[in-house]
Amino acid sequence: MARGKTRQDLPDDFEEHILDTDIKQEMEASYLEYAYSVIYSRALPDARDGLKPVQRRILFTMNDMGVRPDRGHVKSARVVGEVMGRLHPHGDGAIYDALVRMAQPWAMRLPTVDGHGNFGSPGGDDPPAAMRYTECRMTAAAVAMTASIDEDTVDFKPNYDSRELEPVVLPAAIPHLVVNGTSGIAVGMATNMAPHNLVEVVQALRHLVTHPDAGLDDLMRFVPGPDLPTGGMIVGLDGVRDAYDTGRGTFRMRATARVEPVGRRKGIVVTELPYGVGTEKVSERIKSLVQSKKLQGIADIKDLTDREHGLRLVIEVKNGFVPEALLEQLYRLTPMEESFGINNVALVDGQPRTLGLKDLLQVFLDHRFDVVRRRSTYRRQKAADRLHLVEGLLVAILDIDEVIQLIRSSDNAAAAKERLIGVFDLSEVQADYILDMPLRRLTKFSKIELEKEKGELERTIEALDAILADDHLLRKVVSDELGEVAKTFGTPRRTVLLESAGVTVSATAAPLEVADDPCFAYLSSSGLLARSSSDELPSGDGPRTNHDVIVSAVPTTARGEIGALTSHGRVVRLQVLDLPALPASANHPNLQGGLPFDLVRSLQPGERVLALCGLRTDGPGLALGTRQGVVKRVNAEVLGKDEWDVVGLKDGDEVVGAVELRTGDEELCFISSDAQLLHFNASGVRPQGRSGGGMAGIKLGGGQSVVWFGALDPSSSVVVTASGSSTALPGTEPGAVKVTPFPEYPAKGRATGGVRCHRFLKGEDALVFAWAGTAPARAAAASGSPIDLPEATGRRDGSGTPGSQPIAACAGPAPSQV
Repeated sequence: MARGKTRQDLPDDFEEHILDTDIKQEMEASYLEYAYSVIYSRALPDARDGLKPVQRRILFTMNDMGVRPDRGHVKSARVVGEVMGRLHPHGDGAIYDALVRMAQPWAMRLPTVDGHGNFGSPGGDDPPAAMRYTECRMTAAAVAMTASIDEDTVDFKPNYDSRELEPVVLPAAIPHLVVNGTSGIAVGMATNMAPHNLVEVVQALRHLVTHPDAGLDDLMRFVPGPDLPTGGMIVGLDGVRDAYDTGRGTFRMRATARVEPVGRRKGIVVTELPYGVGTEKVSERIKSLVQSKKLQGIADIKDLTDREHGLRLVIEVKNGFVPEALLEQLYRLTPMEESFGINNVALVDGQPRTLGLKDLLQVFLDHRFDVVRRRSTYRRQKAADRLHLVEGLLVAILDIDEVIQLIRSSDNAAAAKERLIGVFDLSEVQADYILDMPLRRLTKFSKIELEKEKGELERTIEALDAILADDHLLRKVVSDELGEVAKTFGTPRRTVLLESAGVTVSATAAPLEVADDPCFAYLSSSGLLARSSSDELPSGDGPRTNHDVIVSAVPTTARGEIGALTSHGRVVRLQVLDLPALPASANHPNLQGGLPFDLVRSLQPGERVLALCGLRTDGPGLALGTRQGVVKRVNAEVLGKDEWDVVGLKDGDEVVGAVELRTGDEELCFISSDAQLLHFNASGVRPQGRSGGGMAGIKLGGGQSVVWFGALDPSSSVVVTASGSSTALPGTEPGAVKVTPFPEYPAKGRATGGVRCHRFLKGEDALVFAWAGTAPARAAAASGSPIDLPEATGRRDGSGTPGSQPIAACAGPAPSQV
């Protein structure tokens, strides 16, 4: 009843209708509707394309606007306005926040938006600029997410006002959910998924395509753990396995830091922080602990981060304090070590589900199978429709004079159409197309073009029919497209995976408290360093419980020094005490709790550690081989410097293999990219001084290079070779792998071309990996996961068998050298 009116003012026929509703039921119904909206329309991603609705609408709108990588950036406000007006009836702040995150390389392992301007900083220390100041466009990865969306590959639904259509899901050629992860808080549930390496995920997907019954252990050989955009380390992999198994688990993220001289003091230099942590947050926490006297020994803290050098947080240590002990406290008391709780909740068939690794991969694969099947159906129909028109045109061109006479003699277009259908036995569609055809198409050259087009269309239809009829062929198409995605967008792993917290050098590891006992120092295939607690090499028959193999081991003492030979021809001095000690039970050839080299000493850009060596004045010295086929021997020298050069390299050359000789009678071996193997005795190489440039080792063909160099005992060695395409991205395509006994290859003189050691299959033109050493050989992938090798074959120039994944390193059972 309106205010100010009484019942006498109402019409005579007015009737009151008051509906009594229980407030409890009304609240429950309204809250359920709200919860449903949050879960399905905002917070949780779809497991197929890995996108939340707002992210999907942003990419779909940018694709419609044509804001592609080959075009200029547009204002972010323009994109936000289009998304909000057409598809997303919510505040512009939520849309812009999602767009900003999609453009941040420290938040997304594979960003889908190319941002221009201030898009914030890691950890959220500095907010992004307003959307009227920033610009954006799609990345190439975003184009892959929306590719073939106009070919009936996905379903569409009405938008919020039913005036337009929007996709229910994107075709998604990239496994976005696993690669980029996600986070979101819904009502009664939440999701928090870690990013992964695209190349590793694609390898697991392709393995699952060919082995649908693969178990979790098989998949973890390809995806050993998350790969965070900010790098750093993951300490403890038990929680990662739990997450891959059940969808829930926890792991610890640790900053990457090393001790360096900073002026007159020692300093802790932090170059990578845990995912989601910024330098300002760490600095504020350290300053707070220093002021409250809970942390002592810190003289100053400087944030030297810039765009050229990346993250660099320098923590100066006061004189008299042990930097390693202080670093341990920083990990314990500051955000330099954080936990990440995995909760893999995503929508599957419209229902929230907690998914393990295999479930996540399988849902994506099923989506890609459906997309490729629908795309093939659409393309087949388009090709069939075009073929129908081409056949009609060919009929008309064969008797074009009669066609023209028929049309000219007809009273109108309808009559001409009927006569064409009757005289030439054409369909209604063909007749309409002929009537609409311009006269310039009626030439002899056009006939040739039409016949060529007809043949191409028939072949296309045949190929598409084969895909639709053969499930095996369909799966191969999906697998090949995933391989192309890995080649195009794949990048090396950034995060180091550690089995335990043994990476930290504790405060008790001081020279006066450690006995100078004999031990071994180890270098693993993934670049981890460690030392043993005994003077015996680990047994090669021990259990393979960790994802790694030892590629170099040298005898030393706990308080001694060793050298690291690098690809730039340098020897870098290392203190053995700086390396974590393996537990006494570590009787297998794998490193547990190893220390990444860059935490001990810094390397130059592009420099790699090849081998370890002892620093002694006696003995036959070192042997090195370069990519351009140069070999050099140099006597080991102990200098008062931390590092020194041992070879003078030419421009563009680098060391590919380095080894400390034991007797001087070893066989030096080169293996080149065109599958040529040359070995000769080390005594045939005259030692030179440190600055010498070496001498000719192997004669290379045009455009070829050395893949591997080393020294070995020929009587008990094997050769492992892996071929592939020279144009493929390293680490993406497993090629043919072959193992051959070394005695099959005869020795040749130095500076010759050697003998062929591998025959290339179709599509292969280069060796992408080679190794020779003591049998039995052990192989590992770039992630450190073990790879099974085929049985040895006696054909030295034979071809190999297809490998399960690309080989990154090989080692013998108990190596003492590379």
